[in-house]
Amino acid sequence: MVILWWCVLGFLTAGYFALAGYDYGVGMLLGRLGRDETGRRRVLGAFGPFFLANEVWLVAAVGVLFGAFPHLEGKVFAGAYLPVVTLLLGLVTFTAAVQLRSRRPDAGRGAWTLAITVGAWVTAASWGVFLGNLVLGLPLDAAGKPTGDVLAVFSPYALLWGAGFVALFALQGAAFLAVRAPAEFTARASRIAKALLAPSLAFLVVAVAWGAVETTASWSVLPAIVLAFGALGVAAAALRAGRHKTALVATMTLSASPVLAVGTARLPDALVSSVDGGFSLSLTEAATSTEMLGLLTFVLPPALVAIAAVQWVTWRRHDSRVDQRSLLHF
Repeated sequence: MVILWWCVLGFLTAGYFALAGYDYGVGMLLGRLGRDETGRRRVLGAFGPFFLANEVWLVAAVGVLFGAFPHLEGKVFAGAYLPVVTLLLGLVTFTAAVQLRSRRPDAGRGAWTLAITVGAWVTAASWGVFLGNLVLGLPLDAAGKPTGDVLAVFSPYALLWGAGFVALFALQGAAFLAVRAPAEFTARASRIAKALLAPSLAFLVVAVAWGAVETTASWSVLPAIVLAFGALGVAAAALRAGRHKTALVATMTLSASPVLAVGTARLPDALVSSVDGGFSLSLTEAATSTEMLGLLTFVLPPALVAIAAVQWVTWRRHDSRVDQRSLLHF
């Protein structure tokens, strides 16, 4: 039962990265692709129909974390306090700016555009730093309390993950715009995506090599690593062939693969400390009672069906490019 809910948490989190990753990627590329107000509105309109539906995956994942693994969430948020705070600031800034930017058509939008871009960069980098710390281990003492060195979470390895996630999300956003943005943006978005392949590959190579030296990850992480390199290879081949939908699916898989790596790298532990002789928490210790997990299992199937159905209907109704006749949500 515990393994089932760990997989559910991983599935929802990976789904969030696969879908919302291009939101943040588009936000980071907004000023580069949308060079005037009309262009920026059409770039934002590309992800407009999917924006809120994508965020639902994060809400569901956090709900599973709190409900199924209550002993884990407290340790994670305490040990990674600063990355979590910056992540929340980035998310709130990005989400609010996207929805408020077009509220008054006659108002100036430069500040909102800047807020979207900054919020997207901060969110992407914060997610990377957060996950990088989960791979390396959080600075927790033997009792599971923060060591007091608040800057320990910004280790070089964690910062590498922060930079890597900026590259991954930007690559995903460029591939998304090559599929959904107006046709005149396709060539430009494709060029940006191709330019981001090298930084993404560098991140994967360095993160894997460095992680092998710095951590004691189990062999269970190997499928996630193979999936990441395979997805990047498919994305590169698809971009060269002009098959942008295939490239989008590959980059979505690529953005989700670090979540799978984090979830499997330390099994059977759910959380470890980066401090020698520090804290560790197994999956069984992190989970709630068996009775509560059984009760939550009754809620799981309909919730997953509802989330997947909403996402499928949204994509089916908005599977064509943005054009002059499209209703722009933002």
